[in-house]
Amino acid sequence: MLSAQTIIEAEARIRPLVRETPVDHSLHLSELGNACVYLKLEHLQHTGSFKLRGATNKILSLTEEQLRRGVIAASTGNHGMGVCYAARHAGHAGTTATIYLPRDVSEQKLAMIKHLGGISVTSNNDCLDAENKARAAAEKSGQVFISPYNDLEVIAGQGTIGVELARQINRIDAIFVAVGGGGLIAGIATYLKTVSPQTRIIGCWPENSRALYECLRAGRIIEVPEEPTISESTAGGVEEDSVTFPLCQQLIDEHTLVSETEIREAMRLIFDKEHWIIEGSAGVAVAAYLKERERFAGQNVAIVLCGRNIAPGRLKEIL
Repeated sequence: MLSAQTIIEAEARIRPLVRETPVDHSLHLSELGNACVYLKLEHLQHTGSFKLRGATNKILSLTEEQLRRGVIAASTGNHGMGVCYAARHAGHAGTTATIYLPRDVSEQKLAMIKHLGGISVTSNNDCLDAENKARAAAEKSGQVFISPYNDLEVIAGQGTIGVELARQINRIDAIFVAVGGGGLIAGIATYLKTVSPQTRIIGCWPENSRALYECLRAGRIIEVPEEPTISESTAGGVEEDSVTFPLCQQLIDEHTLVSETEIREAMRLIFDKEHWIIEGSAGVAVAAYLKERERFAGQNVAIVLCGRNIAPGRLKEIL
């Protein structure tokens, strides 16, 4: 379904538009777990999230005719911003991007989508409703629909983080990655398992929003009720035919759930000790490491800080 070579090709394709984000050694997290902990600073990516990688790879893979017609996506914010940024910079004239959003999308993300030239369409309902409407609009108009995770070219783009990590860290014994639809962890794991088979892939979920986790436990795609979570970027269900499901079945070695309190504490720790502002989904991966750290003593551990886009009011409340 997906190969390391495909991800290497994606890395070369997106490089003109996507930043190679640095890796930072965390002295505090290393001391807490008696390990060597590295933070992949993907929150420093253009648009503040890893989502730019997958969106860019998809858009740069389209034909001139497809670009001319424009693209459509559904998003809680980060994917939409990535699609708009990539669309704006694709070719000489760029392409139009229409983003369908749930009713509770943050004003900050909505404003950024508009600033990046996107056409926003806000649903009167949740993420699933926005996605259904986006797909229907794409089918009717003949425009390409860009899924946030259920697309191999999008997953390959996210996997370019793995390419960077492999050349930035000599040995990776374990990596902690927050999981929503599974595109990020599937892409990273596909590459790292090829070049570093011993690396343990740790999937991290909020207890309140763990759709793919429950699907993996059940061995099939099921509907999973969700509760509110600070990790809004990982919220939402999994499509019935999602290509991420079999990939995650094969590639994720361990699964960790964290509470809302643990996520908030992790976000505060990163602010206090590392002086970085991160969003809830990045806090999920940090919280999972803190919960499991004793098992990784003496090892080289990577944690993906996948985004920074959090509303100022919510950030103030957490800090």
